[in-house]
Amino acid sequence: MFKEKNTYNPLKEYLDKKKETTMGLMYSFTWNNDPKHVGFTISRYKFVSKMLEGKKNVLEVGCCDGWPSRVVKSSVKKLTAVDFDPKFIEIAKSNMSKKYKTNFLVHDMTKSPLLKKKFDSIYSVDVLEHIPKKKEKKFIKNILSNLDKKGSLIIGTPSKESQGSPKFRKAKGHINCKTGYELKKMLSKYFSNVFLFLMNDELIHTGMPKLSNYLFCICTNKK
Repeated sequence: MFKEKNTYNPLKEYLDKKKETTMGLMYSFTWNNDPKHVGFTISRYKFVSKMLEGKKNVLEVGCCDGWPSRVVKSSVKKLTAVDFDPKFIEIAKSNMSKKYKTNFLVHDMTKSPLLKKKFDSIYSVDVLEHIPKKKEKKFIKNILSNLDKKGSLIIGTPSKESQGSPKFRKAKGHINCKTGYELKKMLSKYFSNVFLFLMNDELIHTGMPKLSNYLFCICTNKK
């Protein structure tokens, strides 16, 4: 592969400098146990990146080990990403690319807003289903405290219909799954505009919520 002389090969240069990048703890586990799901996750982050393209100051809530966060960072000027688990943030910082520099912070959004900072957009992917219902209201209100008046919020979460029995959901830590109607209704308490999108595997659509694996709500004009 690298035998030809006088031919510029960026991959060889990359390997010579030993710039290998790991996937992080969570997504290495996913790759080894359910590799297709990695593709689904990247598709979700790609959707967020397209919706927020060009934004100047964005916050991710619940970034885990930060591996897919750079998909969004590639489309926005500044990205801050938080997670409540110090180990995940430690891994995220160690794997961070200089090209897609992100401000990774340890923070629990169920307890308080992120200081007094304001962001023009906030997103949270695969987090809401893990938030206990008794903490849901505070979680959303803390996010709102960090969102600029004209800002937008994107929430992505598995649909309740895709998760099987309550016992199965609990085993996965998915203790707060919602139908499309329930998610939109909940977010409409806080925003004047809530747009529901649906997802099956990598495909975003506006079809039947009950037949969808995943839900996205884009929210604007906070009340």
